[in-house]
Amino acid sequence: MSAYLEPHRRQRRQGPATLRGKHIPKTTTDQRLLDRRGPSDWVHTDPWRVLRIQAEFVEGFGLLSELGPAVTVFGSARTDRDSPDYDRAEQIGAGLAAAGYAVITGGGPGIMEAANKGAVSAGGVSVGLGIELPLEQGLNDYVDIGLEFRYFFVRKTVFIKYSQAFVVLPGGFGTLDELFEALTLVQTGKITKFPIVLVDREYWSGLISWIHGTLLAQGKVSAADPDLFRIADDPAEVVRIIRDAHGRDGPSGPAT
Repeated sequence: MSAYLEPHRRQRRQGPATLRGKHIPKTTTDQRLLDRRGPSDWVHTDPWRVLRIQAEFVEGFGLLSELGPAVTVFGSARTDRDSPDYDRAEQIGAGLAAAGYAVITGGGPGIMEAANKGAVSAGGVSVGLGIELPLEQGLNDYVDIGLEFRYFFVRKTVFIKYSQAFVVLPGGFGTLDELFEALTLVQTGKITKFPIVLVDREYWSGLISWIHGTLLAQGKVSAADPDLFRIADDPAEVVRIIRDAHGRDGPSGPAT
């Protein structure tokens, strides 16, 4: 069968470009940036990459500069549509939109799709910030404003810059990465008035026990650091925590 007739042919977005099938490179842009080569090869390649990195920042900042108050929802891309986590993420997305927040996700399936779907159902703004991966997922169908990045660190900066809070549902390594990056930025005062809400007390109980029983007990974090995040099970409580953290005036504009 011709490759053009294959119904599930692989596809990858690289910035504005779309690649399919055999034309997809074996490595991602991030891999090529971080990969070590010979002692002088980087001199001839990395300076030019700076222009591409700069372009991604410009495109991201330009696209979202007028977004207004927003909350990013993180969670597993592997969450099934019939799972309680999917339903809860959808309710959170709808609740945030009703409260006046745009909803930002990584743009993929699972929890991300659910939160974007909830935002759309409530008439809110649904944003997806995707990433180039070896097994490309593409943006879900509920993303109104979407951008696909080559570089993880550019994407992370855009998440932080245009969010006023993070909601973290059950997820894996990627979710943990974003969670601890946000906690570090709040801990060090790089961002302020930035509530972080973990959803599903049972799921996060092991991590929370380790933070208290190991990190805090051994003096690796200060006594106030575990208070940098809140825990909730009910979608309405998640929205209330975020609204209360931003005060009576409600959500504010993007961080600078």
